Amino acid sequence: MTDLGQQTLTPDDSGYAHVNGLRLYWERYGEGPPLVLLHGGMLTIELNFATLIPTLAASHTVIGVEQQGHGRTGNIDRDITYPHLASDVVALLDELKIEQATVLGHSMGGAVALELAVSHPDRVSAIVPMSASVRPDGLHPDLSDPSTFETSPIMPTAQDFADFSAAYRRLSPHPEKFEEFLATLGAMDQDFQGWTDEQLAGITCPVLIVQGDHDFTLVAHGAFMLDRIPGSALAVLPDTTHMQVTRRDTILLPILERFLDKHGL
Repeated sequence: MTDLGQQTLTPDDSGYAHVNGLRLYWERYGEGPPLVLLHGGMLTIELNFATLIPTLAASHTVIGVEQQGHGRTGNIDRDITYPHLASDVVALLDELKIEQATVLGHSMGGAVALELAVSHPDRVSAIVPMSASVRPDGLHPDLSDPSTFETSPIMPTAQDFADFSAAYRRLSPHPEKFEEFLATLGAMDQDFQGWTDEQLAGITCPVLIVQGDHDFTLVAHGAFMLDRIPGSALAVLPDTTHMQVTRRDTILLPILERFLDKHGL
């Protein structure tokens, strides 16, 4: 597992797209078929994907996106929902003149990838939802029990929270609003109902489900998703928590490369 502290990324290109009232920050690396990376809640492109981008960019045009309120993208007066975030990705693809892309997302970003496959199927060539769930009951019960937050092995570490805070205060247009934004994200999933069996059965693109064996998403729920998304594949990374999934580069990258090669992506 690569040490995030040793990772420094220099994009080939970067900019802001004015979409849906947002000034949406993006970065581009490499050349090849387009591959969009969507980070998880409180994360950034670098915090979430620094260990993966150098290898992926050797064969793909990698587009990293910092979603509403994250990293360099400021928040706006709009609820943060998966449909809204998915519509931002579609608008970004339009601005970058990309008709279709593979979308890899972690946690919140994984749910956005699923929403894209359900609601914007013509814009995704494949999706890789990591550490995501399709129903509220697929989440580990410790997430709804505050008494476990300091002791549960699935939770982010103190260093993870320090990294969240440092990145927010360094990159955000509104660095003083970290605690407020953290509370906003904490309430994000209260109304989340997921996707119906019919919606999941209607996904037509290749799907690789990835999660850790000590993730926020229960391993049994990974099997639930595998059963309901036609032709999907499931990879469960051993001895891996939610925050470690995208850091397990030596395990994860060969899995991703095999999936992308298999489907000619």
